[in-house]
Amino acid sequence: MIWKCKNKNIEYGGKTLIMAIVNITPDSFSDGGAFLNPESAVKRAVAAAAAGADIIDFGAYSTRPGHIKVSEREEWERLFPVLNTVKGKINIPISVDTFTPAVAKLALEAGADIINDVSGVVTTEMAQLVKKSGCGWVIMHNGAGGAAEVLKFFNSAIKQAQALGIQKNRLCLDMGIGFGKTRQQDFELIANIAEYKINGVPLLLGASRKRVIGEGSRQQDPQMRTYGNIAADAAAVLGGADIIRLHDVENEKHGIYMADALKKAAHT
Repeated sequence: MIWKCKNKNIEYGGKTLIMAIVNITPDSFSDGGAFLNPESAVKRAVAAAAAGADIIDFGAYSTRPGHIKVSEREEWERLFPVLNTVKGKINIPISVDTFTPAVAKLALEAGADIINDVSGVVTTEMAQLVKKSGCGWVIMHNGAGGAAEVLKFFNSAIKQAQALGIQKNRLCLDMGIGFGKTRQQDFELIANIAEYKINGVPLLLGASRKRVIGEGSRQQDPQMRTYGNIAADAAAVLGGADIIRLHDVENEKHGIYMADALKKAAHT
């Protein structure tokens, strides 16, 4: 199956894809400030691609609980030098984690292939950008809810996007782990992916280092949650997730590879 993202066709449904997180922020919950310098962010992206990432996801606006709001101008001032410098250094698709149409437009013009939109709303303005550019669009469920609520939202979001002229093969869906949900809802969503996965649209899990991982693995330090992440990744892969968004490509990829091998063995 193919997820169409501008000039790049991303094949999914075989091996699980890895989306590597590069936060260009001073206040992200686990790595705030680590890659705020454009040179450091580009270096990290190149390393993640070399380690096996299939997509790089740059974010310049932290959405952690209690995050500091920044203007569109500041968000773009963080993103621009990174997008401008990374050109030609990696050849995998570039995603930009933003819910602001103005920033999304500039990012697409600067070479981004995907808009990773955490707003939880299918807006006409964002849809127009997706339609005009042909980029991929990640639509996330943002708010409380379990499998039934997420499934209802996913079906509605697809219909809304199609009504605005967006082909289904441009879309990717994200259940929104940690966004307005209780920890129990987060656990249930990771454990029951088959209940709300939509055929013909890739499903993305973004649970890396989040509070649900901390609670489940009993690890308070976000940077030490690799083992918990791997367990959640494996459960998601076996449940049908197509893309895992994560911080630690070098280590977590091995858990994903193993989960893929088990999934393949279960269907032979």
